[in-house]
Amino acid sequence: MDLKLPPLGEGVDSGNVVGILVREGDQIAKGQGIIELETGKAVAPVPAPSAGKVIKILVSVGDKISVGQTILSLDGDAPTAPAARAARPANAGAAPPPPQDEAEAEAPVDEESAAGVAAAAASPTIRRLARDLGIDLRHIRGSESGGRIVMEDVRAYIRRLQRQAAQSRSAGPSVPSQEPAPRIDFSKWGAITKRPMTALRKAIATQLSQSWQATPRVTQFDEADITALNELRRKHAEAYEKQGARLTLTSFALKIVAGALRQHPVFNTSLDEVSDDVIYKEYFHIGLAVDTEQGLIVPVLRNADKKDILTLSREMNEIATKTRERKISLEELQGGTFTISNQGGIGGGHFTPIVNRPETAILGLGRGAMKAVVRDGKIEARLMLPLALSYDHRVIDGGAAVRFMLELVKGFENFEEKLLVGA
Repeated sequence: MDLKLPPLGEGVDSGNVVGILVREGDQIAKGQGIIELETGKAVAPVPAPSAGKVIKILVSVGDKISVGQTILSLDGDAPTAPAARAARPANAGAAPPPPQDEAEAEAPVDEESAAGVAAAAASPTIRRLARDLGIDLRHIRGSESGGRIVMEDVRAYIRRLQRQAAQSRSAGPSVPSQEPAPRIDFSKWGAITKRPMTALRKAIATQLSQSWQATPRVTQFDEADITALNELRRKHAEAYEKQGARLTLTSFALKIVAGALRQHPVFNTSLDEVSDDVIYKEYFHIGLAVDTEQGLIVPVLRNADKKDILTLSREMNEIATKTRERKISLEELQGGTFTISNQGGIGGGHFTPIVNRPETAILGLGRGAMKAVVRDGKIEARLMLPLALSYDHRVIDGGAAVRFMLELVKGFENFEEKLLVGA
């Protein structure tokens, strides 16, 4: 039998092979990792759906493979996944002609389109229609139980494409060209070195480009006086280290942001661009932008509003370490509702973070700096923290952004010590 690359998760349909974990002739068990696949920002093993003996390996390290593509041939148990079509009983006699949908499904189709159709939960009629129209069903979110795609989902997807095409036509010359920049021979001016973009770098470029082009972004700036908060951090840092946690500014930011999101739920939303609905999420999963040698990766810390600072600090350190070591799973990179990007640790100040779609807002933190500040008519030296809040102006108005920013400033400047002691 052929073992094929299974569905990888929402929005992920391919990856790069970075390791092969078996050899031809090996006897493998069900669930055993057979290859390591880099899918954008995560590296994870692909498990075998069946046990058996490896006959032939059909991929190599460095290959880019898509969902539905064959990885290896196996001599052993039958796959646990249900067959595409039930076998006819042996005593059934002459088989009746297949239904129209099934007959047409037998016709040769484009391999890439077939992979997209096979990976989707849909009826034969929907799959046939998708092939006829050249639609990859992996790009459509099913509305029925288990993510099953129905005709209305296909119609909504087509309407969305039509709206996007109409907007592009109406925008005219203001729409940035998607044509690649002309190639230039830079070597004619001096020595150069070429280094191919990694899969991670390409994934980052795609994500940020899409966000920049699709999201009308505004950035709100402010500063928070963290003189007292920094004293609290120093006072309790040693006690936290004894409990296996590092108490950092980001630890405080997680707690403060989670509280502010509860008070201002519009910042914890996503925009459904097909139905034009604003999705208010009742959970608070905060993404943390982590600077790695390979590039920027955003793991997600779940249910930040339900955890004390000690727990948040521990989990933040653990997830950052896993991310830098590229041991983070694809699941741990999904489901975020808001993102924090802290450049203060490497000396950054004010900046304009790009919204991490499909979220609608992101908070940037810079390096705290001592400044002369007027307090009660007197000039004092205070530690001031730069804050930069970028948001999707389609969903969030400027007034809401100001109120949310003031809530954040209040949280940083009036942090209660009992929240640290009780941790």
